[in-house]
Amino acid sequence: MIDQQTPSLRDAALARLRTPVRTPVLIVGGGINGVGAFRELALQGVPAILLDKGDICAGASAAPSRLIHGGIKYLETGEFRLVAQSTLERNLLLRNAPHYVRPLPTYLPIQSWFGGLWPSLKRFLGRSAKIRDRGVVVTEAGLCIYDVLGLRSRVMPLHRMFMGKRAHARFPDMTPSIIALGRYYDAAISQPERLGLECVTDAIRACPDAIALNHVDITGVIDDTVHARDRVTGQMLAIKADVIINAGGAWIDTVNQTLGLETAYIGGTKGSHLVLDHPELLRELDGAMVYFGVQDGRICLAYPFFGHVMVGSTDIHTDAPDDAICTQDEQDYMLRALGELFPSLGFDNAQVVYRYAGVRPLPRSQTDNPGDISRDHLIHTDQLPGGTAVLSLVGGKWTTFRGLSEEVGTLVLSRLGRARTVGSRDIPIGGGRDFPRSPVARARFLDALRARFSLPAERAATLLERYGSLAIDIATFCSLAGDEPLTTLPDYTRREIAFIARRELVGHLADVLFRRTTLALEGRLTPAVIADVAAVVSETLGWSAERRDDEANWCWRHATERHGVRNAYRTGGRPHLSIAS
Repeated sequence: MIDQQTPSLRDAALARLRTPVRTPVLIVGGGINGVGAFRELALQGVPAILLDKGDICAGASAAPSRLIHGGIKYLETGEFRLVAQSTLERNLLLRNAPHYVRPLPTYLPIQSWFGGLWPSLKRFLGRSAKIRDRGVVVTEAGLCIYDVLGLRSRVMPLHRMFMGKRAHARFPDMTPSIIALGRYYDAAISQPERLGLECVTDAIRACPDAIALNHVDITGVIDDTVHARDRVTGQMLAIKADVIINAGGAWIDTVNQTLGLETAYIGGTKGSHLVLDHPELLRELDGAMVYFGVQDGRICLAYPFFGHVMVGSTDIHTDAPDDAICTQDEQDYMLRALGELFPSLGFDNAQVVYRYAGVRPLPRSQTDNPGDISRDHLIHTDQLPGGTAVLSLVGGKWTTFRGLSEEVGTLVLSRLGRARTVGSRDIPIGGGRDFPRSPVARARFLDALRARFSLPAERAATLLERYGSLAIDIATFCSLAGDEPLTTLPDYTRREIAFIARRELVGHLADVLFRRTTLALEGRLTPAVIADVAAVVSETLGWSAERRDDEANWCWRHATERHGVRNAYRTGGRPHLSIAS
């Protein structure tokens, strides 16, 4: 049995919002911009309230290329300030979140010596141009500038060029038309959804009066009081705030409309990604990313990801973020691009184990080329009739979220008449705190974890990989009562899943399957797996058998209809399941 005496984190938050409340700051939107601002304010002792209509980091924040990067392509449009900020924030995340953010050697395939000189100059001067070929000269110049802009807090090597035979020795199956490779280092983030969740739990730890609640709809504003409804329980909420931060991402204009403001700030673009089961490509990449241009001027990428290959991405205008899915045309486009770069490997639909799409909350623009829209952020200020300020956070990205949060925090503190008490630049996030960085420190951490909780070596290593130093919290919880592996997922245990359900703001089964764990992204979702996890979450949160089955059925439909998980993948599962049957 799972102890149900202590309320879950989500139930505790709901209980504190049963009566109308007043708060200095209400944040609407739990994507990375929202949770970053929530954490930043909590570190200053400001007890904000964070609400999201879905789950924490469930929109575009759960659908990125999973890169923490300096944005080398921004050099082509002269956005040197953005590149400098991005490389600095990348370097800081490598230090503050080393459990999820890790260096990623990146290779730029090059097919000519002087290609792209004229289009690059036109783009640098602010004129529209598609760069279909970036030659050795353009690439070398760009990488030199990139190295200089990334000097602050540098933790990774400078770039190198590999010519001719050395290039093809590194990637034997790459097209013979490649004459050189440029190599530099960026970073990848393995579990951005968990890092966002850890920003929330860190905030609550720093400021216990702060409240975060997911699955809440804003219904309107009366006399500057925001009214909302919890989508899980139906409970009504009433919150009056001195400042409202609209961090609704692609839904910013929709949120503002609900607040009574007519705005047109967002011009979203859809980015889609694939996860491929392709052992040959995985071996070819050997831990590195290839970042390459295609004939239409767009950029694609591929790098190792949980034993598979992450492939991305598209860049398509859209005004319907709720309907964003990776289409078959987009999947064909990415597979074709890979086939052109690695013609001997072979790519087809059967290798796709998962696909996803998200809408980037970019500024509204009239450009015909989505790639020309700046990835920098903007903060718009409006006011409700009663005078409450509404700050709309447009743009931004995972790499620079801390810098944007710091900027928002300074603006809000000024409005509240409060002084900054601490900087967030050097504060670790979640499981990055006391994370063992060296092989010796890692061995000591694992030895201590094994000895303290009588864990097998493999189990201790798995917990460290999944949760960083928070592995100690998970292991402690698992040790408080009898525990056992899940039948379908022997590398997970019942109490590990119970910890997630109870301590990590879970409102639905999908929160666990699609965001608190990497089960979906790893291509491991089957009806049996969903049923196994649902049984534990249901017991932990006190759900009825009917709700348990409804949640499980919804997750399988979502996996097959929106993420391309095939019914026959590995187990031959049905598109609908009933655990009771």
